[in-house]
Amino acid sequence: MLTFAPDMKSMNKEVLRLAVPSILANITVPLVGIVDVAIAGHISDASAIGGIAIGTMLFDLLYWNFGFLRIGTGGMTAQAFGRGDKEGAMRIFTQSATIALGAALFIWLIQWLFITLVLGLVPCSPEVASFARKYYFVRIWAAPATLLLMVFKGWFIGMQNTVAPMVCDLVVNGVNMAASWLLAVNTPLGALGVAYGTLIAQFTGLLVAIGLLLGRYRKMFRYIHLRASLRWRQMKRLFVLNGNLFVRSLCFMVVYVGFTSLTSRYGDGPLAIGTIMMKVFMLFSYFIDGFAYAGEALTGRFVGAQDRLSLRKAMRILFFWTIGVGIVCTAIYALSGEGMVRLMTSDVSVVEGSRPFLPWMVAMPLISCLAFMWDGVFVGAVAGRQIRDAMIGAAVGFVLSYILLRRQLGIQAVYVAYFVHLLVRTVWLTAAWPKTVRRCFAAERG
Repeated sequence: MLTFAPDMKSMNKEVLRLAVPSILANITVPLVGIVDVAIAGHISDASAIGGIAIGTMLFDLLYWNFGFLRIGTGGMTAQAFGRGDKEGAMRIFTQSATIALGAALFIWLIQWLFITLVLGLVPCSPEVASFARKYYFVRIWAAPATLLLMVFKGWFIGMQNTVAPMVCDLVVNGVNMAASWLLAVNTPLGALGVAYGTLIAQFTGLLVAIGLLLGRYRKMFRYIHLRASLRWRQMKRLFVLNGNLFVRSLCFMVVYVGFTSLTSRYGDGPLAIGTIMMKVFMLFSYFIDGFAYAGEALTGRFVGAQDRLSLRKAMRILFFWTIGVGIVCTAIYALSGEGMVRLMTSDVSVVEGSRPFLPWMVAMPLISCLAFMWDGVFVGAVAGRQIRDAMIGAAVGFVLSYILLRRQLGIQAVYVAYFVHLLVRTVWLTAAWPKTVRRCFAAERG
């Protein structure tokens, strides 16, 4: 049994203080998707499940490309916190919120062009495409709330406060599940009610985030200098970081949208199975992301404070917990994999068709846990170029693996390719860390 020295015990408490609220919030995120799929699976058919999958993919394409709003905000705010730079922390918040509002306007302007282009490229049945369009044109109006919530959550995490994002996520996801169920089951909207539930939930969460900011950080508002914050000289570093993170997000889209798109080529049944499998995959990833968020906050804080010894202690504990959680989740998936599928659909053909893919579910936690943890550490180090390059390599690995194996393995090649991308991320970031940490501390000293 592993025991910690007294100073390591205090660091362990700090890790858990940051990680546990994020875990409690994160595990509700995939539950929303599971509930959405379950609603469609029980009150409709495979075309509705596929429509939700395609509709969700459309928003993944949009919002994941703006993931830098949370990631970049969190990493840079954490370093400002470590330096004790309150003015810098508020400047980052102001800049990120401004970018979020501009991005939401852009999304509204291109909404018709975007859905026409994507649905023209993604093969699916007319029934799936019709439902996906209806779903999309409801959820698109939540864009400002969704993007601003990314900024709020990133900023709160950077300020070493993971309770506020937890509250936001619990409210958003709780309202989403309740509203989706009520609207889908008890109104003529049917399965489309899940889109309206998401719309209501996002704006509810934004109001809660604003209230939390006013309640705890009102005194920091005096450090806001709007005109000075929006000058190019002040925003240049954030734009450079966000540019690298934007490329990273595009590469994520290659993998995650590629997974959905490629499975859709094999028919509505395999698409429904792939959707369910990805929801279960994400259940673990959101869980482990709680420790990744703690790694992001602590890495940024200790880099900003130039405390290399504390960073080493934090990383030892973070990776201990990460591997432990991976082992536990592997055991859970091994024991209850098919049961998870049955929770999300009563379609016998989908349940039976999922059995050849259940081993991937079992393998997911141990293969992916280090990749997710390294992401958090590199974000806290504001090492945008390194995580960009790692994700480019991972996307290339995904594409090449599928191309090379599709004739021999068929749809199984999609799953092989997904796991190859996880291994590439892990190996690449592990190799890049020693040089990255030296550069972080050398740059701060300089």
